[in-house]
Amino acid sequence: MISVIIGILVSLVVTLVGTPLLIKLIHKHNYGQYIRQDGPQSHLVKRGTPTMGGIVIVLAIVLGWCAASLFRYLSTGAVPSSSPVLVLFAMVSMGLLGFIDDFAKVRKKQSEGLTVRGKFIGQIIFATVFAVLALLVPTRNGIPVAQSGMSFIEAPFVSFDFAGRFLSIVLFVIWVNFLMAAWTNAVNLSDGLDGLCSGMSMIAFMGFGAIAFWQAYHLVGLGHAGFSYAVSDPMDLATIALCAAAACLGFLWYNCNPAAIFMGDTGSLALGGLFAALSIVTHTEFLALILGGLFVVEALSDVIQVGFFKMTHRRVFKMAPIHHHFELCGWSEGKVVVRFWLVELLLVIVGVVIFYADWLARSGLM
Repeated sequence: MISVIIGILVSLVVTLVGTPLLIKLIHKHNYGQYIRQDGPQSHLVKRGTPTMGGIVIVLAIVLGWCAASLFRYLSTGAVPSSSPVLVLFAMVSMGLLGFIDDFAKVRKKQSEGLTVRGKFIGQIIFATVFAVLALLVPTRNGIPVAQSGMSFIEAPFVSFDFAGRFLSIVLFVIWVNFLMAAWTNAVNLSDGLDGLCSGMSMIAFMGFGAIAFWQAYHLVGLGHAGFSYAVSDPMDLATIALCAAAACLGFLWYNCNPAAIFMGDTGSLALGGLFAALSIVTHTEFLALILGGLFVVEALSDVIQVGFFKMTHRRVFKMAPIHHHFELCGWSEGKVVVRFWLVELLLVIVGVVIFYADWLARSGLM
């Protein structure tokens, strides 16, 4: 528990201290955000605001986990396993893709960076590497991350021969690619108002932290009653999730309205990749739909808007994603952000309650 607290504090301090330093560096090189001209006109004043703040978020999470792991090693001799390293790989790799996109924007001096195709190819490459490593690299218990608990994808093929096993691997890789693409894009779409994405992410990762922390003390095979599946290194996963929440909190100090810096695609893609990876390694892929419910709503609003317009040449919302719709309905930016935070908090509470009810049912206590 002390190691978790150390990780949280380190992540928080890194963002609180590192963000203003990054702001000065970006100002020095004139790496400011370019605002889309077809958006709310009130956003045009944000042109030139420093971007790529996700760099400090990613750094804070990595350093927070490293500090927690170092303390755990010095106090107990516990060596980090592959599960948290894989999760951090997903975050850093997607953050790198976002950084390339952000850097392309500031170099081109426009609001569009990488092409949709280029970004999609990058997501496929990094997601596939993550999936393959999850199937091959053993954890502390000697079982690969993806096989530490039988997923609904693996289960139908468990008694099959080599062909069935191969099919299950292919389906798992496709499933991971889908989750990574879905969550990175959903979180990215939510990064449209000052403090919106960072606040929602903070709340969502607190939910993941609570779930992983509970799993750490209620696992079959570790002398505890509880789940019928094993989660590899849940305490490390809880540490990463809570470090992410702390990093978002520290960044929010500078990202709240009026924002002194934006996280950019560097931050939103990294946080989306981390969210997807945590859902996979904790075997909560479907529960994540509730924990990140507002991200889902943001993404769906964009899909509905584009699809409906292509079919009818009419719009469902005044503007998508949906946070812009409420802005154009007359809500102030601050009101939209705070109300979205509250909705996300309610969704996380519901998700944690469902998780606990499922645990009670599985353990026979309900």
